Order: sequence, then structure tokens, then C-alpha cells
Amino acid sequence: MKKILFLFFLWCFIGHSQEYFPNNDDISAVNNVSRAITNATVHTGTGDVIKNATILIKDGKIQSIGKNVSIPKDAVIEDANGNHIYPSFVEAYGDFSMKKPSRAERSRSQQYDEGRKGYYWNDHIRAEQNAIDYFKYDEKAAKKLLEAGYGTVQTHLHDGIARGTGMLVALNNNGDDGNRILRGENAEHFSLDRSVQTNQAYPTSLMGTLALLRQAHFDANWYEKGNSNTRDLSLEALIKNKNLTQIIEAGDKKNILRVDKVGDLVGKQFVIVGGEDAYEMIGEIKNTNASLIVPINFPDAYDVSNPYQEWYVSLGDMREWKQSPANLKVLKENNITFSITAHGLKDVKKLHENIRQAMEYGLSEEDILQALTLTPARILKADDLVGSLEKGKLANFIMTSGPLFDKETKIFENWVQGSKHIIKNRHTPDVDGTYTTTLNGDEYKIVVSGDGKKATIKIDTLKLGSKSSFDGQWLNLMMTQKDSDDKSYSRIVVQPDGKDLTGTVHLPSGDTLPVTLVASSTEEKEEDQEKEEDNKDKEVKSLGALTYPNLAYGASQRPQQETILYRNATVWTNEDDGILKNTDVLVKDGKIAKIGTNLNAGRARVIDATGKHLTSGIIDEHSHIAIDNGVNEAGHNSTAEVTIEDVVDHEDINLYRDLAGGVTTMQLLHGSANPIGGRSAIIKPKWGYPADEMILENSPKFIKFALGENVKQSRYQNGTRFPQSRMGVEQVFEDYFTRAREYEKTKGTDSFRYDEEMEVMLEILNKERFISCHSYVQSEINMLMKLAERHGFRVNTFTHILEGYKVADKMAEHGVGGSTFSDWWAYKYEVNDAIPYNGAIMHSQGVVTAFNSDDAEMSRRLNQEAAKAVKYGNVSEEDAWKFVTLNPAKLLHIDDRTGSIKVGKDADLVLWNDHPMSVTASADYTMIDGIIFFSKENDLRFRESIKKERQQLVNEMIEAKNKGMKTQTPKKREKELYECETINW
Repeated sequence: MKKILFLFFLWCFIGHSQEYFPNNDDISAVNNVSRAITNATVHTGTGDVIKNATILIKDGKIQSIGKNVSIPKDAVIEDANGNHIYPSFVEAYGDFSMKKPSRAERSRSQQYDEGRKGYYWNDHIRAEQNAIDYFKYDEKAAKKLLEAGYGTVQTHLHDGIARGTGMLVALNNNGDDGNRILRGENAEHFSLDRSVQTNQAYPTSLMGTLALLRQAHFDANWYEKGNSNTRDLSLEALIKNKNLTQIIEAGDKKNILRVDKVGDLVGKQFVIVGGEDAYEMIGEIKNTNASLIVPINFPDAYDVSNPYQEWYVSLGDMREWKQSPANLKVLKENNITFSITAHGLKDVKKLHENIRQAMEYGLSEEDILQALTLTPARILKADDLVGSLEKGKLANFIMTSGPLFDKETKIFENWVQGSKHIIKNRHTPDVDGTYTTTLNGDEYKIVVSGDGKKATIKIDTLKLGSKSSFDGQWLNLMMTQKDSDDKSYSRIVVQPDGKDLTGTVHLPSGDTLPVTLVASSTEEKEEDQEKEEDNKDKEVKSLGALTYPNLAYGASQRPQQETILYRNATVWTNEDDGILKNTDVLVKDGKIAKIGTNLNAGRARVIDATGKHLTSGIIDEHSHIAIDNGVNEAGHNSTAEVTIEDVVDHEDINLYRDLAGGVTTMQLLHGSANPIGGRSAIIKPKWGYPADEMILENSPKFIKFALGENVKQSRYQNGTRFPQSRMGVEQVFEDYFTRAREYEKTKGTDSFRYDEEMEVMLEILNKERFISCHSYVQSEINMLMKLAERHGFRVNTFTHILEGYKVADKMAEHGVGGSTFSDWWAYKYEVNDAIPYNGAIMHSQGVVTAFNSDDAEMSRRLNQEAAKAVKYGNVSEEDAWKFVTLNPAKLLHIDDRTGSIKVGKDADLVLWNDHPMSVTASADYTMIDGIIFFSKENDLRFRESIKKERQQLVNEMIEAKNKGMKTQTPKKREKELYECETINW
């Protein structure tokens, strides 16, 4: 009986230990064989370097590592003397071996509803996608990654805003999916890009994408509590995967900050893919506490040899070429956790070249190695498997000829899961080098490179045509003759013989002669080594000076508050004091401190304002500048959930131009694509400061509504979205306000679902948020006032309001203001009745009236627009000036802070060289909160420095081209200027 049991257990042991698939591979593919790599210099990836080390591997894992490793008798030993071993790289972000998603067929009309049932209401939320369902191992793509040094890849389907799970894959071309797939679900992925698998319109903008991300997470929290009566596979996947690493592809520095805010709101700390330009906002990015997965796709120099094409390239783009390789060093100096990704590179072969560029700024080999191995492994929570060479981890390592990132170093082998992948046979002789030989009395200089695949052959300075090949044993060279009329060839066949190459030369005459290619002398090699050492000792490159923003007209430091005394100005107070001549105004701590004559300057900086006019800053009630990636969220007829505050672009040059025109405050409005648009951003254009510091602190809450042709899609060829008529527009408002009241009743109940859109609608009903409404014709103006009165609130502002003169009395009775154009008319049908006296008539009826720009160019000359109220309607100069200062401040509920010159108000001031409404007037100084953001003298200095810096960078780019570096054709990149009806479908 005991014998039977023993045989049974022996059979079980053998059965479980034997391989049951036939194996036709070499020994390196057999996992249960012990292998010892000896005499190597091992870089563990944890900071340790072990010389003459041994790595013992079995079953795809490291069994032991160190100097005194006990090697089993049956182990296969490989001598790696003279070679270096490093952990194989870990790619934290990619789409390796993913099937391309099927692109939805385009339709002539927009699709507003979801196309799937049983999933989330928005088809761009595809959290249920699992990478493994789209995975088909691509051996060819794996080979390229192996050659670059990668051993493990995190891959997922790059499609959708919520993209589902990724998977962790070992790049083992000798294995199968059973062992290659390390983890089938290893991270949850998000992006700011729509899915190509659907035509659903929403979102059409970046602000819509951010809002959708927020709401999807709010809905997942609600769904998890069991409140839904229907099943949603997308939300179930969001819930199931919430404890995985959360990775989102953001892109540039501004989007890093934006997605981090979303994470804060929904309770997630995202790992963020992007930040190639993080060095430009390093302080803000550090404050996110996010780990970054950073591409290193550095731009090529521009070919600026044509001076006319040179001007296509902005100074910002030129700086990016110069500064972006320093990005990783800046991240390291600021203790930001980052890994390096090859994502974005057209060819992974560029990886090492770009890494060497980054290392020129002072990054060590260990810094780079960590960012390619252990850091991405930790980010993916896979550092128990890969990322360093330690006992128990996968035997993923690369064997090189020398220090990993040296230009001349070759990667010989990449071992993945203990299986060897030969990149270049390390036992093959190295024939690259410089040789000389003499044939028929002529001395030939032969330079062999590219592992024997390239050769340059010269007699003195005469370069001969040549071809080269090397089969691992014999080097074959073919060359033309020195006489260009002689079309025959000589052929040299040699093999390594010590440092030299020996063999035969086959001459065109048919004669064969022995030949020796003599390697360059020791003295020449020593000179080469000295040059190499000199290069290594070169001064480490630095990022250089940044400006704020890091573009043309950016300052070397962010401007700061000053104590300033404007002396002897003509002061337009916009208060009961009216216009004061020969008056002083003292600014201190960002506020207007004193107004009077002969004020004591003390330590204040004095600006002589004699003969000049000091006014409060211009306020543009209706602007669309400084907005990123879409002014309209056109995917629904109501998009109250979106907000311009999410997408303020602090680098828009139009901000600087507005400062030059005396603008100190503006309302950035959503467009007019839908009846209920998005929320506004009220900003002060603090050029050089980040977006959050431009947005007015404790800003009054506003939202854009719209009426008329745009919202009912009058000029759409295939408009299908409700509403399609003016009466339908009214019904949209009625429906949403009714829904908001019903939503309010669910608050406090167990089944309450937080809805960002409904929250905003409730704020309107509760008089906490104010409406700026795009409007033209009197019938709709009356309609909205009556609807608001039925629901217990009032409309705050009608903007455009070109038929306001017809209903000015009713507007005054309702209490709504009018922000109009000075003299625009006849640019579309519903504007036919517009007249230039509109502003004056509304003003005469007691309506708070303002002039706005709605245009990037006009916003720079609103001072002249104000003058038109004097021309058309005989409005007094003081009242006309209020059309662009105090009145818009009243409309925006900020007249207690700005809009006039009064002690205690914000020091938002403009010093004009002439009467402010004169066509000859221009701003000498523009101040916001006591900080001078524009001055003519600084502007002139900027122009000179820009000219000088451009020329320096142009010379460097021309030099780069002359050195043979790759260049790109100059491209003109201009920011799109938005209008109310701009839609980015």
C-alpha cells in the first residue's frame, strides 16, 4: 500500500513538473533549466552596481544575484565578462499589440443621443473596454521595443475618454500569451480624446470633456449605492476598477493642471501622461502631487534658412526646440516623480538619442535608468515583478557592451522572463573603426560603421563610392576608382586579425592581392579618447532663462505690486467728483489709497502724468479670447455643466494686446450654439500669471444663455437638434427650469443623484447665478423676461441686444442691463433692424448700458467704441466712458471693487497719453491690482529683446542644419479666434 501511494505521489510530481508542449527552441527558451550569467557589471536599478557579478535564473525568475552566487552543477553558464547588465525598461503607456478600433461611419447630420444600450448615456465613456479583448501579440512591434531595451509594456486601447483597463505584457517573443500576459487588468485609463467608434456629438470641446469626466464619476458613486433601476455596464466597470492605478493622458502643462482638478473633485489622484513642457509651470505642477509619465518627443530644429519662412515660427516654438530637452532635469530637481515613455515617438529608435540629449542637462545614468525601469514599475504597482534586478523578480534584463546610454554602446541581448533575445551577437567581432591600407601606391582611409554595414573610403580628400556588408565573419567592401571615368570596381574581402583586418583585394584587372587594413594607431586612438573626455567634461547645459509666460512679451519675473503715485493727472473718477484736473492718485497694496493734490510720495514710485488722463481700466463684458479648445459645447441644447473657468488660456497673446488697449477685466463667455450654454469666467488679464490667478477671486457666478438664429440652427445644412424654432427655444428654458425644481425635491433623499447641470440651473432659480443672454429681436427679449418673472428671478444682462431700443422701457422695468455693440448691423438677417443709436436710447431709458467687443481685435480699442455713444445719441463724454468701465462693472456685480477711481477700490488703472476716447489715445501704463502689466517702455524693451533672441535662435538652428541634424519645415501656428458661433465638431 505504501509503495502504491509513493508511486502515486511520484507520478503527481512528475506530471506537474513536466512540460506537456513540444519544444523545438534552443535552451534559452526552456524555463526549468538553471542559467548563470557570470562576470558581468550588474546595475540593479536600485542604485547598486555590482562588478564581476553573477545572475542565476530559473523558471523565468532571478534565483540569486551577487558576487558569491552558488551555481548549480547542472546550470548553463554564460560568461558576460566585459559586459554590463541593466534591468529591461518598463513602458508604462502604449497601445502595443492593440487592434485598431473601427471608426464609426460619418453621417451628414449630428448624432446627439447614445448609440448603445445598457451602457453609459455617453458613448465616449467606454470604461467597460478591457485591453485583453483587443490584444493580438505583435512579434514585429515587440522586436523593435526589445531592440530599444524594453522588456515589459503596459498597453491599452487608445480610444475614448474613459478607455477601460490596460494589461501588463512581457515582450517575450519566445513565449506565448499564457506566460507573456502578466496581468490582464492592471490600470484604468482615461484621456481627453473622444472615441472614434461613435459619432455622438457631445462633447465638442475640452470644457465639455472635463465636465463629462466629472459627471461620469459622480454617477458611478451614485450607481454604486444601488440607486439605478437600470443596468449600466460602463459605470459598473468604473466602480470595479477604481482601486487600480488611474492613468489619464492629458498632454501639455495646462491640461495637467486641469485633469488634476477633476481628480481632486472626484476623489482620484491620477497618474498623468504628458508634461513635455512641465518646466514652464513647474511650481504649479509640483503642487498637484501627481506622478507623471513623460514623453520625450523633442522637436527638431526648424529649417530657417529662408528668412521669409523664418517668420512662420514663433519665438515660443523656437524656445521649445531649445529648452524642452531640459524638462526631465527640471522635474528631477523639483522632486517630481516621473517615468519616461516612448509614446509619441515616430520611431522608438529615437529613444536613446533623445535620452542622451536630456542627459546633457545634468541627469545621471541612474536618474534615467530609474525613470525607465523602477519608477514606471512602481506607478503600475508592478515593482514586485519588474523594474529592478532582485531575487524573485522576473529575469528581465539587457546586456550591453558598455554604459547603457553612451553613444557607442551596443545592446547585445534582451532577456525577458529568462528567455534570451539576441539583438546583436556579442561574440561577433566588432569591425567598426578607422583603417588605412596602400594599393597601387595610393593610401586609402577606410571608416567602417554601423556594424560593418556602412563604409566611407577616401584617397586624401577624394571620396570614393563604396558599399559594405558584414556577415559576422567576413567584411566585404566594394569601391569605385579614383579616376571618375573608370567605371570599374575593386572588391576587398577581409576578416578580423587582432585589431586589423586581413584578406584579399580583387582588382578590376582580375588580379588578386593580399591586403591588410591597419587599424588606426594607438596615438590616434588616444587623441580620440582625449576628445571624448573633453566632450564629457564640457559644461553641463542649462535650461536658460524662462519668461512668464514663456513666450514673446513674457517678463523674466512675474510683475509685482508696487506703491505708485500718479502725479498731476486728469482723473476720470466715474464717481460724483467727475473729472478732476491736476490730481494725484496714490496706489498702495493693490488698492487706490488716496486721491488729491500735492500728495506726499514717500517711498512711492512717481509717474509724471502731466497732460495725461488716468482712468479706471476698461471692462469687456463679452469676450471670447484666452479660451482653449472650444468656445462652444454644442453637443446638447443645454450645457450648464461646463465652465469656461476650466479652459482659461493664460498664454493667449490677445491678453497682452488687450492690456495695451487698457483692458483690465473681462468676462469670458461661452458661445451661442445652444439655448443654455456654459458658465462664464470673469478674469483680470494678469499677463505672466497662471489661469487660476487671473480668475477673479470670489467671482460672481454667471452663465451664458442664447436666443435666435444660432440656437435654432438657422444656418445649419443639417440641423436636427431640438429646438429648431424660436418657440422651441422657450420650451427648452421652461423644461430645464421645471426639471431643476423637481431635482431640488430629491435632495436629502437616499436616491439623490448629484447632477452638475441641475445644480447650476438651481443657482439661477435661487438668484445665485446670473444670466448673460445673447439676444437680437424684441419678441425673444420679451419672452425671456416674462419666463424669468414666472420662475421668480430676473435676467441680468442681454448681450448684443441690437433691438434693445425697441423694448428699452420694458428692460428698465424688468431690471435687466444691456451690453451691446456700438455700431454693428446687417451681418445676418436677425440684425437687420439694428441702429447705431441703440446704446444711447437704452441709456436714456435708465437701462445700465455697456459696449462690448465679442471680438479679439475690437477688444483692444473699446476706448474708441465708447466715443461712438457721443457721436450717435449725444451721450455725455463721462457717461459714454462709463459704457466701457463702470457700467460693465455693474452688470458683472463687481462695481464695489472696480470700474471707477475711488479710495479702497482695486487699483485697476490706465494712464492714457491723450483724451481716452480720442483716436490718437494709447495706454502708457495699464495696472491691475497695483501691478503694472503693460507699459510702453517695457513694450519697447520686449521688442528689442525678442529681435535679439530670435536672431540668436535662428543662428543656432542654421548651425544645427549645417551639422546634419534633422530639421522640420517652418509652420505658422495661430490660435483660432473664437466668435459666438464657432463650433469645433
